[in-house]
Amino acid sequence: MAIRASFSITRTFNPFFFHSLFSPKTHHSRLFSQIIHQDPPHSHSSPQYINEICRILSDFRDPHHELECPLTAFSDKITSSLVEQVLKRCRNLGFSAHRFFLWAKRIPGFMHSKESYHILVDILGSSKQFPLLWDFLSEIKENQCIEISPEIFWLIFRAYCRANLPGDAIRAFHKMGDFGVKAGIVDVDQLLYVLCKRKHVKQAQEFFDRINVEVMPNAKTYSILMRGWGDVGDAGEARKLFEEMRERGCAVDVVAYNSLLEALCKGGNVDEAYKLFREMGSNGLAPDACTYSIFIRAYCELKDIHSAFRVLDRMRRYNLVPNVFTYNCIIKKLCKSEKVDEAYQLLDEMIEKGVSPDLWSYNAILSFHCDHCEVNKALRLVSRMEKENCMPDRHTYNMVLKMLLRVGRFDRLKDVWEGMEERGFYPAASTYAVMVHGFCKKKGKLEEACKYFEMMIDDGIPPYSCTVELLRNRVIGLGFSEQIDVLAGKMERSTSCVIQELSSVMRGENACGKLRSEEQNLPSEERGEGYGYTWLTE
Repeated sequence: MAIRASFSITRTFNPFFFHSLFSPKTHHSRLFSQIIHQDPPHSHSSPQYINEICRILSDFRDPHHELECPLTAFSDKITSSLVEQVLKRCRNLGFSAHRFFLWAKRIPGFMHSKESYHILVDILGSSKQFPLLWDFLSEIKENQCIEISPEIFWLIFRAYCRANLPGDAIRAFHKMGDFGVKAGIVDVDQLLYVLCKRKHVKQAQEFFDRINVEVMPNAKTYSILMRGWGDVGDAGEARKLFEEMRERGCAVDVVAYNSLLEALCKGGNVDEAYKLFREMGSNGLAPDACTYSIFIRAYCELKDIHSAFRVLDRMRRYNLVPNVFTYNCIIKKLCKSEKVDEAYQLLDEMIEKGVSPDLWSYNAILSFHCDHCEVNKALRLVSRMEKENCMPDRHTYNMVLKMLLRVGRFDRLKDVWEGMEERGFYPAASTYAVMVHGFCKKKGKLEEACKYFEMMIDDGIPPYSCTVELLRNRVIGLGFSEQIDVLAGKMERSTSCVIQELSSVMRGENACGKLRSEEQNLPSEERGEGYGYTWLTE
């Protein structure tokens, strides 16, 4: 009854009911209109300029949006360092980042740094704006803005491979000469590496077969290809390359052996890999930490944790220290086997041996605690992360918040949320989605769901279309359909054009297939992916 009365008050007296009633003690950012009309840009520090410009680029991200007018207030504050920071923060905003770069270039007396050119090449490639990228490169060549270096082409190779265009990546290699860059074996290795990393190993091999008469390959070149074939499960091709190395008189080093060992292990040929391992000693090569780590990861994949520990014990005897990735493999398997105490022991061992645990190390254990609703242990681990200078990321917070919502610990939920800003973490769409979706599923918590939805709108963060649809359906389902106008109106008043467009989804007027497609183009971390944990579904 209370909620129905509150909705009635909202409709009659206060269109901002949800936000005003449940405003948090701290707020993460201000509306763009407040920035423009209340505080002149010169009153803020450089980080504040960066935040405000990034907000503008996000709000006016479409090509038809007028961008230059809101940027004008910052003309006398632009420095090459500030431009670099803005571009780094706006890597997923290809069009508006490029327009910002061009706008800054026209400021009298301003000159972009070499780093800014490199960042923009990376942005245009990552956003698949390839025609724009080549026009930009031609402009650099024509105006001699900077020297075009091989590193620029490495960024282009990577962008094409990420876009699943290996042929275009290879053609970009052959264009290097047109821009005054002489290609060498280092450039060949870079192209082979990104091709293999994206599983374009067949195209990498074909390119290698054509180019190796012009450029003499070395052990690193062969190792990259062997590792690539191993990643796609073809140890036979890796063996052929290993033998070709020997026939051509190329020095076979530990890295080359490790590449073949890894290919054999990934193909399930661990016994054959062990025979090759024993061969290393007879050829005067001492196995290194990477060699042993290959077997540890192989045994972890086979779910043979005891064999993995036997190899780890052998490394300890030889004073060889695994890298963080190898430790993480064991920690992950221990947690899946519900041996979390042993996982903590490995975490302590890492620190003792000078290997700093990373987010994957902690989040693997945290995932276990959250899955088992172990609230106190999960929060203690987050505190430990902070003490050991490994700051929680969005995956950390999303897991913890989802667990607290699931078990109904709303007191701790509030503490975690309010502590995020103090730790320098500002929630993105995925974290807000956890809150909105979680509260929508809880009886009597619709007002809280609306509160966080409104906070997201106020912060200028476009919600996922599925979040808009869920909240709309929940509000209507509980008989408060008149409140759709309140929420949609708030979205329409946003300075973000994307949020304005999403208001039609809130009103149920627009199919959101295009918006869903745009969500899929977001970086994986922005969609809440990255550690193999689900943050939205049960």
